Parts: sequence; C-alpha cells; structure tokens
Amino acid sequence: MTEDTNIYRTRAGLRHAFRDVLNAYYPAMLDESVGGYVAQLDERDGHVYDARSRHLVATARGVHNFSLGALADGPRWCRHAAEHGLRFLSTVHWDDDREGYDWLLDGRTPVDRTRYCYGHAFALLAGARAHQAGIPGGRAELERAFDVLEERFYEPEHGLYADRADPDWETVAPYRGANANMHACEALLAAYEATGEERYLERAFDVADRFTREVTSATDGLLWEHYTEQWEPDRSYNEDEPTHQFRPPGYQPGHHAEWAKLLALASEHREEEWLLMRALELFDAAVDLGWDDERGGLYYTVEADGEPVVADRYGWAHAEAIGASALLSRYDDAYAEWYDRFWAYALEHLIDPRRGNWYERVDRENARIEPDRGPAVEPGYHPLANYWLAMRTLEADPDALA
Repeated sequence: MTEDTNIYRTRAGLRHAFRDVLNAYYPAMLDESVGGYVAQLDERDGHVYDARSRHLVATARGVHNFSLGALADGPRWCRHAAEHGLRFLSTVHWDDDREGYDWLLDGRTPVDRTRYCYGHAFALLAGARAHQAGIPGGRAELERAFDVLEERFYEPEHGLYADRADPDWETVAPYRGANANMHACEALLAAYEATGEERYLERAFDVADRFTREVTSATDGLLWEHYTEQWEPDRSYNEDEPTHQFRPPGYQPGHHAEWAKLLALASEHREEEWLLMRALELFDAAVDLGWDDERGGLYYTVEADGEPVVADRYGWAHAEAIGASALLSRYDDAYAEWYDRFWAYALEHLIDPRRGNWYERVDRENARIEPDRGPAVEPGYHPLANYWLAMRTLEADPDALA
C-alpha cells in the first residue's frame, strides 16, 4: 500500500473520486434542446465531439450514474440529471408500437432500431437504480425493461438470454454472447436490491449458474465470449478482427474480474458456497492470465495460456478489478493488495489527474492512444459503479480494506 492508494481504502477518499467523475460529466452531458444526454465527450478536455448521437447504452448508463450520485448523497443536481435522462429513455428511446428500446438515435430520430439484449439490460439497470434512488418513473421503467427481456430474449431451455432481434421482433440472430448475459445478471441483482422481489434474484442466479458453471465447462472454466445458438463456444467468431473493440476473439481478463464481482455480490444474498468459490477462481484467472508483471495492467484479450492477443489496457477492466478486489478483500487480505495495485496503476496511467475521468485505453507501453475521443457509450459508468461498490463495502465492513 502506498500513500497515494491508502486514501482509497477510506470512504472519504472514495467519495472524493466518485464526485470527481460525476463533475467530469455534469453539466456537459445534459442537453436541454434535443433532450437526453450527450455522452460523446473528449477524454482530455471534455469538449463535445458529437452533439447529435443518442445511444441507448449511454442514456441508460447516464441514468444509472446520476442515480448512484443521488443514492450516495452526491451533489443536489444528481437527482435532476437522473430524471432528465430517465424521461428521454422512457419516451424517446422507447418504441411504443413495437415495444422495445431503439439502439441509436440522431437527435430524437431512430437510425438503428435493432433490439439488443445488452441495451435492454442497461435499461433495466437504469430503472433499478433510479427506483432505488427514489426517482419518479424508475419502478415503471424497471418493470417494462424486465418484461421485454423475459418475453423477447430469455430462452428457458438454456437459462440464458439471446443477443439481438430485428426491430419488429420477427427474427432472433443465432449469435449468443457472454457480455449481454453478464450485464443482464448485473441489472437483475440491482433490480432485486431496489425492490426486494425474489423473481429478479432467481433469474440472476439462473444466468450466473448456467453461464459461469455449465457453459464454461467447455473451456476449462474460463469465460469465452462468443457462442452458437446452442451455447457452444464459437472459436471462429471475429477471428479475423482480433482488435475488435467490443467483440474480439480470445479471453478477456476484465470480464473475468467483472463476473467475479457479480458472483461475490450474489453471495451476499444466497448462502451457496459455489458463488464465492467461483468468484475467487475467476478473479485469480483474471490476474494470472492478464496481469503484465513487467509493465503493469491487464491485457485486453489473451489466449488460454495467458499469451496476449491484444495487449492494450482498457480503463473499464481496471475499474471492474477495483470493485471485485474490494469485495473479495473481506475474505483474504491478498485481494486488498490487488485493490491497491489496481488503484496505483489507474492513478498512474488511466485517470485524468485534472478532471478525474478515466481514459478509454492505453497501449502496451502504457502510452495514451489518440485521438482523445472516448467511446460514445461510456459516460463514467465503470468507475462510478465500482467506487460506489467499494464505498458500500466499507460501510458494511469497516475492516474490509483495513
């Protein structure tokens, strides 16, 4: 533990970092003319590089972020900012005729109405956190998003969710993805926390159990990303695009850490030994396969033996590792050491020291990659979610990171 990272073992230090991220995106994200959020902000100076695009994931993540701000007694404007985004999500992104969320808008005009499970999962997360924070309309959005996920995406024969459908729900694509199911699990856990209703917890456990124990048996317990319609690993998917930003081939250490976090959270609600055991296994796999001992940081993708495929380091993966290691530190001090290590790396390479926001990625030598435009779907969601989780961990157990 260093003097720099020691502060992030305290609620005061985490709260300061949490507010820095909120301040980096407010008020720049709020658009009072078109409505909704402008998430396309330059990483270095915060200028808007695209004022028109409205992405479903960015909208939902913005609602989530500002709702967390309200929950954490953040600045008073968090509540207004969450309400602002929730109105846009529930009226403009929502397609009342076809009953689903539109994926991408130009201003208020849909330009891509593909129905993605991933996007609907984030709408559920947004509704859950908004309801938890007492934002009007949050409960209704939570229930609407859950209904669509259940009726249109959930496949009982597999216990998992399909990935996407056409705008009229006539055709479901054969591709099956780990990422959509991971974020559905996250949103379901949040829905349970917000409502106390067992149906959300039951479905979260269905997804977690089926994916992290059964499906992964075909890959020796590691988490492959891409699957066939029958949930068999699709090794050929995007094999000619190893640097694909969102769906690369290979194993992602960051997703191993993220699943470790979700299983550790789930273990707080169910006394089933496998949840914590599997969480520890997945976090250990993330750092065993992904951590670069020479330069620090997690590789983006690796082979099963840890050989890097894409050696860039993405900010979101390190934010997730911070949240996961905070939770797991309650069971073993070794994870508190990893918590410090990830904070130290992020402070040196991934966090803008002036504004507090996180950079999207750096290369293998830890140099920032130009241009400064961050991804249009990342308005600080990963760091805020995991700062908040670390604060919650300390509230529940003040000795967790002692």
